[in-house]
Amino acid sequence: MKYRSLEEEIKILELGLPPQKTDGFLGGRLDPKEASLILIPVPWEATVSFGEGTAKAPDNIKLASHQLDLENYHYIKPYTAGIAMLETDKYVLKLSNKTRKKALKVIDALECGENCKKDLKYVNELSRVINNEVYEKSLKRLNKGKFVAVVGGDHSCPLGLIKAINDTTNQDFGILHVDAHHDLREAYEGFTYSHASIFYNVLNECEKVSKFVQIGIRDYSKEEANRMLDLGTKGACLYDTAMQSELASGKSLEEVFAPYIEKLPQNVYLSIDIDGLEPLNCPNTGTPVPGGLRYGELEHLIFMVVKSGRNIIGFDLCEVGDSENGWDANVGSRVLYQLCGALLASQGKIEFR
Repeated sequence: MKYRSLEEEIKILELGLPPQKTDGFLGGRLDPKEASLILIPVPWEATVSFGEGTAKAPDNIKLASHQLDLENYHYIKPYTAGIAMLETDKYVLKLSNKTRKKALKVIDALECGENCKKDLKYVNELSRVINNEVYEKSLKRLNKGKFVAVVGGDHSCPLGLIKAINDTTNQDFGILHVDAHHDLREAYEGFTYSHASIFYNVLNECEKVSKFVQIGIRDYSKEEANRMLDLGTKGACLYDTAMQSELASGKSLEEVFAPYIEKLPQNVYLSIDIDGLEPLNCPNTGTPVPGGLRYGELEHLIFMVVKSGRNIIGFDLCEVGDSENGWDANVGSRVLYQLCGALLASQGKIEFR
């Protein structure tokens, strides 16, 4: 790809010309060196436990973003701060497909009461390799003063980024996690770095995470519920049923969300699993669950973090499914742009209203 300077990028994007298929996020071609925010695509889904397709999400989201209008109600011209999405590593996608086949053997053996130690070892080792690659890519950009976000892939993908932030900050930070699931299982189905274990691993490997707040949870195990309770004041969860009950009783979104945002420290990392939304917005995600946030509710939640004066220091968007009509990627591209705007506004790179 032939890169553009930020000045050239802004000028061309504001012309509103149809992007070429090979263009990047939003139809951009910004030189990453001139970007404030770097998006790292991670086409990895080795350990998904139901539907497949999220490994294609980074490219699908990028393509869907080409028909996304750039003006935003809350955030004033996010693209002017410089947003660059790196090229998808096709080798990682090939590794994902190969590792997925081995993971399926492990799952099939487990369902028959057997084990498949060789394949399990391979999956865990490759997952560790991918985590380290994301860590190194993130660390490189963070050390250059960039903000970094991950576009998955399944929800195991952002561990490397969160660890890189943990290792480069002098302050503690909180995580605001929107999802249908707790993702607090230990080595789910034997996979140490399962998509269902991302926050078990984060809480064990990232000592600067001081608060862990979840919203939208509605499908979970006893193990995970107990683990959440064991966090004590470090954790808080607004279960979807409780959220819907409060809204039905007449409370506003501000009244429902505010107590949970207030639990977060000054620095906040946002982790968005698309299945936190109601399934009409993500019908092809790996594990869709009835209920969940409406798109506008998620948009408002994210904006409330910005309005609170907190700093968004990074984020991830994961589990966007693959669909023939592109609907999932269409929604995903819009969530991603909202997240970009929120981070940039919270950091004073753009204005908001």
